[in-house]
Amino acid sequence: MKLSPFHLERYFARHEFSAPYLLGSSDCESWRLDELVAFEPDAAGCLARLHLGYTESLGAPDLRAAVAGLYEKIDADEVLVHAGAGEAIFNFMNVALEPGDHVVVQEPCYQSLAEVARGIGAQVTPWRGRPETGWALDLGDLERVLTPRTRWVVVNFPHNPTGFLPTRAFLDELVGLSRRHGFRLFCDEVYRGLEQDPADRLPAAAELDEGAVSLGVMSKSFGLAGLRIGWIASRDARLLGEMARFKDYTTICNAAPSEFLATLALRHADAILARNLGIVKDNLALLDAFLANHASRFEWTRPIAGPIAFPRLRGGR
Repeated sequence: MKLSPFHLERYFARHEFSAPYLLGSSDCESWRLDELVAFEPDAAGCLARLHLGYTESLGAPDLRAAVAGLYEKIDADEVLVHAGAGEAIFNFMNVALEPGDHVVVQEPCYQSLAEVARGIGAQVTPWRGRPETGWALDLGDLERVLTPRTRWVVVNFPHNPTGFLPTRAFLDELVGLSRRHGFRLFCDEVYRGLEQDPADRLPAAAELDEGAVSLGVMSKSFGLAGLRIGWIASRDARLLGEMARFKDYTTICNAAPSEFLATLALRHADAILARNLGIVKDNLALLDAFLANHASRFEWTRPIAGPIAFPRLRGGR
């Protein structure tokens, strides 16, 4: 496998921890350790007494149960924990794709969602949202690029970096299209839970179709990137088993303190998401005012969900 440089991550490696002001971050304001353990009286003591041995390769049972609690139709044994979303994407692509397969990927996108597939030897076709339609996707555009070798369609709802979120009717149509044409759906859902209006929240793709795969992580909506905990949720037991075996060659298992703290956080997911969404809404009001004052220079679509937006300089720059 040959992978192109990960341009965004190289940019962050150079600037993220030295820039005095960072406007390009895609995760929520991070929590401090003392804030997190304050959710439960004995959490700090339990953390201090934690054994620092190897952990279960699938993820600790209580962590997988806590992740499953984020869904309505996913059980703990339908969750595979990884060291962040990046490992989950890498392992999934290596298990699910063969050279010569065709993959359609929503764009703009996080680079690894397309680049890992290319590195494996798959053909990747973009499915582009358009700024003039609020970054909405067109199912007709998707149907026109499908081929007999299309194995997966990769989407990201809520979307990074635009904040676009489709309607439930659109998602249902997409799932129906996958069944008619025989492709499967991989949905990056790392910003789920940060909808401006809770009524807009979509069900996870893995809940809508037995062949679909949902990606989650503690980094984005939860503001706990330092834990490096992500997961794949799917009702496809064979796929999860193959990914678990592939993981034996990557991280094998996750860090015990990270799993403990992620489980703790997920037990208090509502409070954590409420705090983070409050910050998002406060800052979005500031951005509304700023862009209104500079409307001659900037254009944008206000995000429906997530902590980021995608304003552009007028003139297409």
